[in-house]
Amino acid sequence: MSALSRGFISRLRTLSVSSKPTPTCTTLPSFSQYLLRRFSAEPAIDECGPGTRVIEAKPRVMTPNSKRTGVIAVKCGMTALWDKWGARIPISLLWVDDNIVSQVKTVEKEGFFALQIGCGQKKEKHLTKPEVGHFRAQGVAMKRKLREFPVTEDALIPVGTSISVKHFVPGQYVDVTGITRGKGFQGVMKRWGFKGGSASHGNSLSHRTHGSIGSQGHGKVIKGKKMAGRMGGKQRTVKNVWVYKIDPARSLMWVRGQVPGAEGNFVFIKDAVYKKPDNSLLPFPTYFAAEDEKEADLKPIIADLGDVDPFMLAE
Repeated sequence: MSALSRGFISRLRTLSVSSKPTPTCTTLPSFSQYLLRRFSAEPAIDECGPGTRVIEAKPRVMTPNSKRTGVIAVKCGMTALWDKWGARIPISLLWVDDNIVSQVKTVEKEGFFALQIGCGQKKEKHLTKPEVGHFRAQGVAMKRKLREFPVTEDALIPVGTSISVKHFVPGQYVDVTGITRGKGFQGVMKRWGFKGGSASHGNSLSHRTHGSIGSQGHGKVIKGKKMAGRMGGKQRTVKNVWVYKIDPARSLMWVRGQVPGAEGNFVFIKDAVYKKPDNSLLPFPTYFAAEDEKEADLKPIIADLGDVDPFMLAE
């Protein structure tokens, strides 16, 4: 850290200590305290003291501005079903593997509201010491994958709360994010869909090349030029994916269409941004299982498509 940065942080610390009023618990921290937490590696003083924000695991009323957390799932593969006209519809199968809340982030400490979700299981010997220390400090089990989802204040859930596949409702739309399949170094015809060179005589060994890249003006290749290179292996989001069916007993979810990634990869699911689901149908902030939940409540739930199950037509 430069001398200017150290002086800036010390000045903020002086202002926050000398001119701070009587400690009062507010929703948003002061601007100097926020900058101190943002740019300094040292922990700032919590004016409100520990335990001021009480987060309860209970159902709440969802507003139009509320934003729920997402979940982490494992892509298991793809199947298909046939509609009543005989058309084949691809279906992706996702497994929501033991999702729990591993950390809660608030504006008093981090400056924003978010929930860190953990998925799967992993042995302590396979984790780094900082990761083990993080899980021990939060008092949760060791998790294989972590993901942070921004939420609104009314959607906060206490640490250790389990999030099941019933967090989503069949018939709603979701956005699925994942890492696409890596295809290695590819040419322009496969990577960008170029038509290639002429196949007639006179074109010697240049049938699949990109040809001239044109005048670059500055004597160098402009960034973003479509040329051969590494293909795939990037984060992509497929929007407005329709949820067809959920199986709470096996924590499985069927969604219509394809999702990014190969089988066994992690994908991140959240409520759709453009095709927003009906707030009255979604469990908010998540689905809380009742103590007397029976096996009948764990039966598969299918979206309303009529009296005929499309999976029965495929058999």
